[in-house]
Amino acid sequence: MVVGIFVLTLFAAQLLRIQGLESAATAAEARSQRIATEVIPAQRGTIYDAHDTVLATSQERRKVVIDQTAVPAYKRKVDGETTTVGVQGAAEQLAPLLQTDPATLAGALTGDQRYVVLATGVTPSTWREIYRLGIPGVYSERTSIRSYPQSSNVSPLVGFVRPNDQTAGGGLELMLDQTLKGKDGKAVYEVGRDGSRLPNARSDVSEQLAGRDVRLTIDNDIQWYAQNALAQQVKKTGAESGTVVVQRRTGELVALASYPSFDPTKLNSNKGTFANLAFSDVFEPGSTTKVITVAAGLEEGKVTPDTPVVIPNTIRRYDRTLRDSHPHPTLYRTVTGTLAESSNIGTIFISETMAPKTIDQYYRKFGLGTTSGSGFPGESAGLLPPVEKWGAVQRYTMSYGQGISATAMQVSGVFQTIANGGVRVAPTLVSEVQDADGRWQAAPTPKSTRVVSDKTAREVSHMLEGVVTDQGTAPQARVPGYRVAGKTGTADRYSAEVGGYSGKTASFVGYAPAGDPQLVVTVIIQRPTRGYYGGATAGPVFKDVMTYALQREQVAPSAEDAKPPKLTIELDGPPPAGTEVLKDRGTKAGG
Repeated sequence: MVVGIFVLTLFAAQLLRIQGLESAATAAEARSQRIATEVIPAQRGTIYDAHDTVLATSQERRKVVIDQTAVPAYKRKVDGETTTVGVQGAAEQLAPLLQTDPATLAGALTGDQRYVVLATGVTPSTWREIYRLGIPGVYSERTSIRSYPQSSNVSPLVGFVRPNDQTAGGGLELMLDQTLKGKDGKAVYEVGRDGSRLPNARSDVSEQLAGRDVRLTIDNDIQWYAQNALAQQVKKTGAESGTVVVQRRTGELVALASYPSFDPTKLNSNKGTFANLAFSDVFEPGSTTKVITVAAGLEEGKVTPDTPVVIPNTIRRYDRTLRDSHPHPTLYRTVTGTLAESSNIGTIFISETMAPKTIDQYYRKFGLGTTSGSGFPGESAGLLPPVEKWGAVQRYTMSYGQGISATAMQVSGVFQTIANGGVRVAPTLVSEVQDADGRWQAAPTPKSTRVVSDKTAREVSHMLEGVVTDQGTAPQARVPGYRVAGKTGTADRYSAEVGGYSGKTASFVGYAPAGDPQLVVTVIIQRPTRGYYGGATAGPVFKDVMTYALQREQVAPSAEDAKPPKLTIELDGPPPAGTEVLKDRGTKAGG
């Protein structure tokens, strides 16, 4: 009796402690064991092109999770009688829905683990069929997958999200992540021993806030055309890579093709190039930079389009012999002819009319040495050393685009500035963003900067029309029905792998219609092995893409009476005595 009373007293004391003194804590612990928390992922915003073609969107999916200890209790009707079919019966029912075999599935259902991921990426309709089976311990969590309907045509631009955690990994997905990703919700509810949700139990739900949709300035049709034209030329010329930028005169980007590309649905294959080369690939731009040197000379009043230039085959500057791209006798050209025929020596003479500090100011005003202002992730600022660190010979080679480095986006910006009457506009990719009420709001106005006067821009534009004439370096870039202004570029390409120059960079950049510019197209081909001159290698891609883009944008052809300006490219012989002439005056010429 004494022993019995003692034991009962212990029980009573324990009950008093649990239900009286520690009741709140005990209840909370018990409730925590039957509480489940589910994160409700926010639906990521959709990315549209300028005409509402879907470039990236999210689709709801389910992650199927099981409690292995509950599955053996599975019962269902067999021949009209409710029978416990357990793991084997569950595997037979689930296998067709999860597209696997019952034997493999039975192994995953067997064990004593309370949380096992059975399948991911399950569609909502498939999950509803699984739920109707009533298998104990089988439940789901909301997830989503990112879909890219245009695949590799836009992937270097649009970027990707990582499939394991749906975080932004690059491109516009990363650049616009704060706008697109939204805010996750959370559901807290009670579950039974088999892991199923108790229908009448208390639950707390905080709704997810969906991400906002974005409309781009990109035209998917022009993007597709540019991507395919670029890919074909890279393969045809045996090149390493290539870039095409299509930009409106007012700064909006219409297409950004980059090759090689990648498949955004197969990120684990590690094939292709994930970066957009228009923003990240840095190279010596070569002769396309001559536009800056000529524009600076005109703006500073040092030269005119008709200023005579006496161009020898080579010149000596300090300890270096500098030469044109090919041997020639002494030539008599104008400044216009120097640009049209892309003479390195003639361009050096123009640069020598100005102090290095002045030249440096124009490089930077045109956008070299700094990012473009687009906000695109991973964009390079290029390489433009401070003027005080220029080498003795570097100041001459920089005038024709060697000894400095730029991106395709920066090069495009130089020609956008000339096409826009001397005003540089930061490139834009986003035209509108949806607000919380679903209404489209225009993106902020991009920054603009006056670089040269409208008069200088017109004069340079007229000179650039000479490049696509039979006397110029790129007759291959003509567009039937439209006046074209542009410039070729052929430069040595630096390779970090070999620690020096290896291969060439071929380029053509231009705009049309030259009399009223609407579109700027930049074509860069890196390390071509079958031909490398800019006119012959990049010019045909420019012609194809520009022709398609002008038609797509419904830009009217140049009027028949809007003839190109009369250009003086060649001189009949040496300029008359007393004429202001650009010629070799030795190392100490100019500032």
